[in-house]
Amino acid sequence: MRSGRASRTVTTAESTRDVRDLLGMRTTAARALVSLYALVCLVLAAFGAEHTSASWPPALAVLVCTFAAFTLITVPGDPLPMPATILLAATGTVSSALVFSVLPVPSPGGIATWPLGMSTVVFTFMCVRGRTLAAWIGLACMIATATFWTYATGQGIGSGLSLSLVNAAPVLMSTFFAFTLRPLAGSIYLLRAMSLQRSAEQAASAAALEERDAQLDRLDSLARPLLERIATGELLDAGERRTGVLLEARLRDGLRAPALQDPQIVEAADAARRRGVDVVMLDDHGLDGVHPDEQARLRRAVADELDSVSHGSVTVRVLPPGRRALVTILVRGDSVRRIELGKASQG
Repeated sequence: MRSGRASRTVTTAESTRDVRDLLGMRTTAARALVSLYALVCLVLAAFGAEHTSASWPPALAVLVCTFAAFTLITVPGDPLPMPATILLAATGTVSSALVFSVLPVPSPGGIATWPLGMSTVVFTFMCVRGRTLAAWIGLACMIATATFWTYATGQGIGSGLSLSLVNAAPVLMSTFFAFTLRPLAGSIYLLRAMSLQRSAEQAASAAALEERDAQLDRLDSLARPLLERIATGELLDAGERRTGVLLEARLRDGLRAPALQDPQIVEAADAARRRGVDVVMLDDHGLDGVHPDEQARLRRAVADELDSVSHGSVTVRVLPPGRRALVTILVRGDSVRRIELGKASQG
């Protein structure tokens, strides 16, 4: 059981491997910064509108950049999934092409070419999200777009390079940052998984100790009076010997059939044994995953059956998981009866 819990813990830790956790990208502050980024894009587009011949391409470029920024903080996975990576890498090309299509010649530069700088922000965070190569490809495509536009409009290749090449510096810095951060992130993930596993093991140990203490308290309350009586060295009378037999049977039930240690079943089994019925209980854990209401219904049925037997023997068994029936009751008296109890939905 312990190894199973540990493996589940490690699996949980692996499923949450995401550099967004280290950078706080899941926080309210991150969403606020992305909203601020969108606002800056909108303001830049508004101020640059005086240089454009139409307003809808810059507005669409704002939406493209905003969508890319929110994708960076919302899409899970480390590194970024490939579909999201492709969309993000296209941010610079698409947004700059939209704005360049309505800019005058020669280019006014500055605010008018705002998609170049704002798309670079997306590329820098792509490096941190594990897609450095895709970020550089996106930057190269954006530079090529700017250069093609200046060349096609007679401004020369140099003008396009001067507009866009400067954006390589932030991407270069983020590349070095990613090469430093991401190996460190692997160590942090490993330490986190080890910490979670250790916590799970400690919790399991604490639960086992708690269960042991509960069993000891139960044993103390049940057996101590009789043991103290035996320790006196005096002979036990018939009633005390009968009590000892019933106590031994109850303790045996607790070990063999923990799922059947419900007060109503325990009382019914004690009463049946006092009537001379031989009661055996077995638990193969078929009730472990059953809904509590269903378990309560089955336990009531077992208690009722025990109450109905006046002589002979009764064997109550919780079947292994996966069986059609959950509990079987075998009654041997004047005749032999076998009762199968399943879920209510099975009739």
